[in-house]
Amino acid sequence: MPRDEWPATLPPVRQLLDDGLELGPVTVLVGENGVGKSTLVEAMALAFGMSPEGGSTGSGHSTRPSESFLAEHIRVVRDFGAARSGFFLRAETMHGLFTYLEQHPGARPETRYHERSHGESFLEFVIDRARWPGLWLLDEPESALSFSGCLTLIALLRSIVEDGVGQVVLSTHSPVLAAFPDATVLEVGEWGIRRSDWADLDLVRNQRAFLQDPGRYLRHLE
Repeated sequence: MPRDEWPATLPPVRQLLDDGLELGPVTVLVGENGVGKSTLVEAMALAFGMSPEGGSTGSGHSTRPSESFLAEHIRVVRDFGAARSGFFLRAETMHGLFTYLEQHPGARPETRYHERSHGESFLEFVIDRARWPGLWLLDEPESALSFSGCLTLIALLRSIVEDGVGQVVLSTHSPVLAAFPDATVLEVGEWGIRRSDWADLDLVRNQRAFLQDPGRYLRHLE
C-alpha cells in the first residue's frame, strides 16, 4: 500500500504494514480519536471475511460502504487448527446489524434485539454466540454499555477465551475494558503501536485525575 496515501499516513497503520502485528489471546487497543484504532480493527475484520458493519464471518450486511482499502493489503495468518469463524461488533452499527438479522433469519429463532435496550441487546448477542468458536473483534463496545455492562462483557469474553474457543481483539476508550485480565494492551498514537501497562496508559491517568478533581478540568470550559 502506498505509504503516502490514507490510511497508511497514520503511524499505527504504517507500522502494521511494515512490521505486522502479533495478536495474543486477548489484545486491547487504546488511543485518542482519529489515531487509527477503528481502522485497524475494521481491516482485521474484512481480512478475516466479516462485514465492515459487523456480523459473523461471511455476513453480507452492508448499508453505506465507508471502509478503507487497508484490508486489501494485509492478511490474517492463523495457527494450525484455529477456527475460521468469527464475529465483528461495533456499537455504531448494531442497529443495522440487528435489522439485518431480523430480515434474514437462520435455521434457529433469533432474539428480537430491537425490543431491548442498546446495552442489553449488545450483551445478549455476545451471550447467544459465546459457545461458537472463532475470532471476536469489537470496536469501542463501551458506547453501548454502562459500567456494570463493561464488567459483564469482560466476564463473557473471558469465558470464551478460557474455554479455548475464541480469541479477542477490541478497541476502547474505557479504562474498565482496558483492564481486561491478562490482555496484551497496545497504545495507539502518533508513535505508532506500543505495548503498555494499564496503569501507564494516558487513558487511565487522565480519567483518574479527572475523577479526583473534576473542577480542575471543567472550569476551562467556561
